[in-house]
Amino acid sequence: MSVGTENLHVIGRWIEDRARQTPRRSAIEFDGDTMTYGELDATSSQLARALLHFGLAPGDRVATLTENRPEHVALLFACAKAGLILTPLNWRLTAPEIAAQLQTFEPALVCASPTHRLAVDHARALMASAPPALDLARLSIELGPVSTNFELPHVDDDDGLLIIATSGTTGTPKGVVLTHANCFWTNVGFDLAAPMGGDDIVLQVLPQFHVGGWNVQPLLAWWKGATVVLEPSFEPERVLDLIERRRVTTMMGVPATYLMLAQHPRFADADLSSLRRVLVGGASMPLALIESWQARDVDVVQGYGLTEASPNVLCLAPEDATSHVGTVGKPYSFVEVALHDHRTDTFIVGEGLGEIYIKGPNVFPGYWNNAAATMAAFDDGWLRTGDVAERDDAGYYRICGRAKEMYISGGENVYPAEVEQVLATYVDVDDAAVVAIAHPRWGETGVAFVVAKRDTTLDMAHLTDHCRSSLASYKVPSQFRVIEELPRTSVGKIDRIRLTRLAQSSSEK
Repeated sequence: MSVGTENLHVIGRWIEDRARQTPRRSAIEFDGDTMTYGELDATSSQLARALLHFGLAPGDRVATLTENRPEHVALLFACAKAGLILTPLNWRLTAPEIAAQLQTFEPALVCASPTHRLAVDHARALMASAPPALDLARLSIELGPVSTNFELPHVDDDDGLLIIATSGTTGTPKGVVLTHANCFWTNVGFDLAAPMGGDDIVLQVLPQFHVGGWNVQPLLAWWKGATVVLEPSFEPERVLDLIERRRVTTMMGVPATYLMLAQHPRFADADLSSLRRVLVGGASMPLALIESWQARDVDVVQGYGLTEASPNVLCLAPEDATSHVGTVGKPYSFVEVALHDHRTDTFIVGEGLGEIYIKGPNVFPGYWNNAAATMAAFDDGWLRTGDVAERDDAGYYRICGRAKEMYISGGENVYPAEVEQVLATYVDVDDAAVVAIAHPRWGETGVAFVVAKRDTTLDMAHLTDHCRSSLASYKVPSQFRVIEELPRTSVGKIDRIRLTRLAQSSSEK
């Protein structure tokens, strides 16, 4: 690979530099096996040459359908070295959905793990012109031999490294292109906020079709020489076992991850002495859940981000976790954050409520092959997030919800996240979500879905009074419904579409 002063941020050199310094150190542990840094570097270099020899050219996409696996990591670094763009697809998708994304991203090759090869074959059968498919576990063999003298191309900082599909809850998924520089800068800022060292043992359970599966700990770990314990899925009992057995020091998850762990019968007695820090994304953690982890001497680092920002935007330091409950902190280093008031088309100075706008080297250049969507995403160089937040006089941000999730009740704006934060403080509530339905008098009204704590019965009258004591009357949900578990998307976010349909169908009966 050609390396010069103009491309110091390319990700391929991270693993080359680390392998040169600590070749025998463990980079990945998976299902009892270990891959060293020297092996990861050599494997990814050989894969890079083989992919190009197979006929791929810099800029081509390599789609994948796989659970977290070492071969997937090697393929990412291979793409980084060959100037290719890794395009990991959600393995929870149906065959028609996979086919649609393959048609959108037009990969030159699709690689599937043995678990998901059949799904890829079904998807390809639906396409008039399908890319070739290879077995990820046998990729080097299926690509064929190639000389180590095969020269790798020059790779620039602004070349694409990843295409991550948006979740698609608001429409057809779009492909977020993330460059080498995007990934470099988000990891630099992340390291300043939540430092990592070569002695860290990182437990990785987030799926690798999500940007957090790469840029929230794993890539930083491989840059720093830490060991990443890869898990193909999240199973609470196994996670507690791995923390004890492998002396895990840090991990990343969504609030539901830590709720399920804290609710597990083994949590109280599990040996968590090695676990220094847990990272939380997707939503704020309620105070009771934060305290349950702090009681085990584990720091809780929360934040806010989105795929288009690679994803890190705001970070709440562990020392602020209980004093600023419900907030997501302040901007990461190198990230500019502003609040935009669409009524006046101006930026808010100091305290206020508005849409989050972002600038920084972590912000993506655009959506794959979608100029219209890219243009709509930016406003005079600022990334429009679509998320509404409130900033206090100390500069802490509190997410109020998606602009599109906001509903109007009796002429007043209501943001579900604000109501959910109040519900989460009720003593017998474990989880909550609010959606809107039509109302003959007020236009729209809120329906709250709540999950009761184990072995408790919710008193709806008391819960309503609890909301009225903290919220204006128009914000208090008109209906409260107990549900065993909130439906979630593949990345752990509340599935509001399903909840809205459930609320609407119940109200019609």
